[in-house]
Amino acid sequence: MLTIGYLSAMKYYFKPIRELPSGRGFADFVFIPKPEYTGDYPALVVELKWNKDARTAIQQIKEKKYPDTVRQYTGKLLLVGINYDKKTKEHSCIIEKADVE
Repeated sequence: MLTIGYLSAMKYYFKPIRELPSGRGFADFVFIPKPEYTGDYPALVVELKWNKDARTAIQQIKEKKYPDTVRQYTGKLLLVGINYDKKTKEHSCIIEKADVE
């Protein structure tokens, strides 16, 4: 799912970074826009969960300080929590704006 999303936006983003050491853990995916697009496209810190909830993923991003990996980035930053529920076979997603300062 994330790969397909990236393929549609690869003109604007560098290749996604998987399991990036950050803060106190590893961010599942980090997407950084190419320099010429930082004013138009946000950086993304993505955490994936299985049989939990998207809110838990967002909390993990914040608690483990995953955004610290992109502090040198000066554009907008979004935190993305995605959960897949095996029983219902449904995905849920929460996206929040984050400060990069």
